[in-house]
Amino acid sequence: MSLIQIIENNIFSIGHYWGNLNSSIGGDEGIYSMNTGIDVADLNWTWNEKPLVDNDVRIINQIKNNYKELKLPFWWWVYPCGQSKTTKEILQKEGFNYLEAIPCLAVDVSTVTLEIQKSDDIEISFVKDERELKIWEDISFAGFEMPKETKKQYNKFVTSFDLSEGSPQKLFLACWMRQPVATALLFLQSNTAGIYFVTTLATYRDKGIAVALILATMKYAKTSGYKYGVLQSSKEGLNVYMQAGFKEYCRADVYCLPD
Repeated sequence: MSLIQIIENNIFSIGHYWGNLNSSIGGDEGIYSMNTGIDVADLNWTWNEKPLVDNDVRIINQIKNNYKELKLPFWWWVYPCGQSKTTKEILQKEGFNYLEAIPCLAVDVSTVTLEIQKSDDIEISFVKDERELKIWEDISFAGFEMPKETKKQYNKFVTSFDLSEGSPQKLFLACWMRQPVATALLFLQSNTAGIYFVTTLATYRDKGIAVALILATMKYAKTSGYKYGVLQSSKEGLNVYMQAGFKEYCRADVYCLPD
């Protein structure tokens, strides 16, 4: 299996996992959609695991109508396994606008140095209980600068997370001088650990906290027997992940409907 397929599989798996948390996962014939219930487009996903064909227009319209009824914006993600000239033409014909290409990265955790000289002011820990989950929620919400009116929606989504030992999700908090300032979420699937929800409060950036946090999640993955780390990155965060040893292997084309 190629690294591109490994990246795709982890992303598709967490999409199904999150969709199953609130029974929102749906789809047919290699096209799937889910929503978190949050009025933020990049937290509500549709993706195709194969190139689109003309017969898929019916499913596309069903998905569009479903989000319309829910009054939720969403993004349509097209990864390499689903990319084609016809896919692009069908989405544009159905009213979607091309938004951007999101870098997708991976690293073999067995081949990178996961020990770094980090500041003694940085401490990284697991989220173990509801109290810590609430802190994780507040930090990630603020770090991503999400709309204030979505706070209750975000709370409902985050409080659905399973914190038990058997959960495929592991949540991490980073503190600066004992003050919680950054978050990450590790999703374990097959032999792969996917990193999501990495953010640092604006006033605490450029202190090496994000790199230390990413390496801590990868160290956990390695010691737990996972071989690969994968993630998606904004263009702004790309350099941070490169510092942690990740390399870009592909990009996901993102489409959205006009407001």
